[in-house]
Amino acid sequence: MSKLVKEGIVVSDKMDKTIVVEVETLVEHPKFHKYIKRKKKFKVHDERNEAKKGDRVKFIECRPISKDKHFRLLEITEKYVGLGDEQ
Repeated sequence: MSKLVKEGIVVSDKMDKTIVVEVETLVEHPKFHKYIKRKKKFKVHDERNEAKKGDRVKFIECRPISKDKHFRLLEITEKYVGLGDEQ
């Protein structure tokens, strides 16, 4: 059984050892055959608190860590480079 690996953007890093990652997928509408963006948020376990808001990360499915956390951080694929005004 292979484990699910997803990629998304960190939208919150305010919790200790937890980040919230938003994953965007394209789904075809069954009637109109246009593609629609769907977004879903996942709580991901980040043991070393290394991911920050805006980073692009990969995460993998694992055993339940808490009520909502069933994923753990694999790697940070791209660091967010902003204007420096965000904390």
